[in-house]
Amino acid sequence: MLNLTLKNIPNDLHARLKEAAEKNRRSLNSEILTRLEAEFSAPVVDFAAEEREMREFVARLPRADHSRVNRYKRQGRA
Repeated sequence: MLNLTLKNIPNDLHARLKEAAEKNRRSLNSEILTRLEAEFSAPVVDFAAEEREMREFVARLPRADHSRVNRYKRQGRA
């Protein structure tokens, strides 16, 4: 295993990491390694493609007849 030394860690970041490590019952080192592994193993999301797919999906949904919905509401059925 390799060793890595971190320098100039801001005090507030160190405190937050230490607090998270205690909360998760890990050492500070284990907490940092877990977070690094999670960051690098997370899938890369193409937000533009996701947005495009969502817009295409929504465009395929049937349109609601709002006059019909309002009529049902007045009848207490919706």
